[in-house]
Formats: sequence, C-alpha cells, structure tokens
Amino acid sequence: MIVLAVDSSGPVASTAVSQSGKILYESSAAVGLTHSQTLQPMIENAMAATGLSPRSLDLLACVAGPGSFTGVRIGVCAVKAMAQALDKPCVALDALEVLAAGQFGFEGVICPMLDARRGQVYAAAFRFSQGEAPQRLMEDQALALDDYLAQLPKDERLLFVGDGVTALGGQVRAAAGERALLCPDYRGQLRAGAACYLAPLKPATRAMELSPIYLRKPQAQREREARLGGAGRG
Repeated sequence: MIVLAVDSSGPVASTAVSQSGKILYESSAAVGLTHSQTLQPMIENAMAATGLSPRSLDLLACVAGPGSFTGVRIGVCAVKAMAQALDKPCVALDALEVLAAGQFGFEGVICPMLDARRGQVYAAAFRFSQGEAPQRLMEDQALALDDYLAQLPKDERLLFVGDGVTALGGQVRAAAGERALLCPDYRGQLRAGAACYLAPLKPATRAMELSPIYLRKPQAQREREARLGGAGRG
C-alpha cells in the first residue's frame, strides 16, 4: 500500500509518503509562510522525489485536528480535493494520536498536549503497543492544564509531547515532578511519517465524508454567540 499523509494542523507543515510501511519521503517546513502557500508545493515535491504519480497512491491521509482551525481546514481540503479527483479512499487522523504514535518505544504513558491558547490545552493520553495504534487511555479534551494533569496516572512515567510543552512545560514539571519527561521540540513535533504508519490501521472513507476534528468551536463563532447571548440578556 502506498500512502500519502499531510499535516497542517499546527505551526509545522509536514508531508510523507510510505510504501508497505516503509517511509519513502518525509519533509517538514516551519518557515513562517501560511500552510496554504507551503502545503501544495510540498505534496508536489513528495511525488517528484519518489517518482510516483498521484494515480499510484492507494490511500490519502490528513491530520484533521485538533489544532489550528485554519490549518486543519487547509489540510482537510487539500486531501479531500485530491481524493475526489483521483477517486481514492482517504482517512482523517487525530493529531494527538499521531503525536503519540511518533513516540514508539516509550514505556509509560504518552501525554500529547497542544497549546489551545486561553489557558487551555488540547490533550489526551496513550500507551503504545508494538504493531498497533497507540492504546487510548483518555479521550481528546480541551481543558485547563491543571485539570488535564489531575486525570493522568499518579504512579507512572509521563512523556509530554507537542507544542504545549514549549508553552507550558515549566508548569508541567512543577506539578508532576520527576515523573514528567518533557520531549524537546526536535523530537516532539507532529510528523507526517507517523501519520503514514497510522493511516492503514484506520477505517478509510470517501472524500466527501472527510471532515475536521474540532474540540471546541472556532473563536469567531464563540464571539458571535457571546454577542447574541449578551443581546438576549440585555
């Protein structure tokens, strides 16, 4: 099976191609441009570098959230358009699960954590089993960091990974002490190669059924509802 996976859900855009479980190509870009500028050229470069044509792809995968609302939509729309044009199956992958999949071999609880702003994180918890998708211990949630930490096991090693570590790692260390291992940025970025690993393990869907994974409403919608609620109370 030949898989193309893309991620634009966070600050780093990533693309990878795998064949029969082997990574043929992987690239990441954090160059300050919008993902709408970088993602399509990255996909074209992946096809050119591997010598594959889009028609040879068996499965297309995108990291569909949680993450940046704009970034998630860019990735989902790109994969949806390709899958529709090529009449190929596709799969939406959970960003937190992909982060966990990138930490294969850790003996303990993997704690993917994305900075959700406004004092919150997008977070979950997993344990890894060889040859399988990460075993989920906690559903994806958007919640305050203290509330997240309170739900984690008290007697196991905890590996925190994701851009939430950069933003909130000091608070994690203060709360969890030596049990907390903070994955450095060069190891903690979400990788499309991990998405290639997960994609064949998930049920595929048709292009028109592909949709983002949101844990909370977009800010514009929340602000609009707040305005309407305020007007109603007035």
